[in-house]
Amino acid sequence: MSLLLSTLFIGFLLEEHLTLGSNILVGEVNATRCRENERQPLLIFKQNLVDDSDILSSWGNGDDKRNCCKWRGVVCSNRTGHILMLNLQPTDGYLGGTISPSLLNLSHLNYLDLSFNNFNGNTIPEFIGSLRNLRYLDLSYACFSGPIPYQFGNLSRLQSLELRGNDLYSSSNLERLSHLSSLKKLDLSLSNLSKSNDWVQVVNKLPFL
Repeated sequence: MSLLLSTLFIGFLLEEHLTLGSNILVGEVNATRCRENERQPLLIFKQNLVDDSDILSSWGNGDDKRNCCKWRGVVCSNRTGHILMLNLQPTDGYLGGTISPSLLNLSHLNYLDLSFNNFNGNTIPEFIGSLRNLRYLDLSYACFSGPIPYQFGNLSRLQSLELRGNDLYSSSNLERLSHLSSLKKLDLSLSNLSKSNDWVQVVNKLPFL
């Protein structure tokens, strides 16, 4: 076999090997299935939402919807199937209603984005402060109002907290937020901090800001 033919043959084998490897990898990703004890809490979460735009139409109990790792906005671990991310920032329409505490069953959740939805002036649920593995929380422009929950001070792993564009105000004491020792980004734009006398001191205590 000539050198040219040998080179082409080796190249063909290499290409076939890479293609096969890619297909196997895709197959492994698509084969990831979510856990039933996390799928059901998501369905409860959906039941409490108003979804006139059918943003969550991929969520359901049908045979073609059993794997919640394929649902819109849901990202699972390829290794364990645990739900890691919930990104429900809409590209069209918006979600409303209430946020169910069933999310507490997603014990591995580290990313939650509910920004640019319309929760119609509801207060931010205090239970979000019990999602201890959260590293990213974005509730920007989601039509929340009321106090910033002091329970957020429990989120010691949180690296990014975005609350801008809501009708929020601080309690008289923001000291609990100084416990967010991992925080690298904090956005409270358009929040009313006039009732808090210590917010500057609190921000200064955050080591990574």
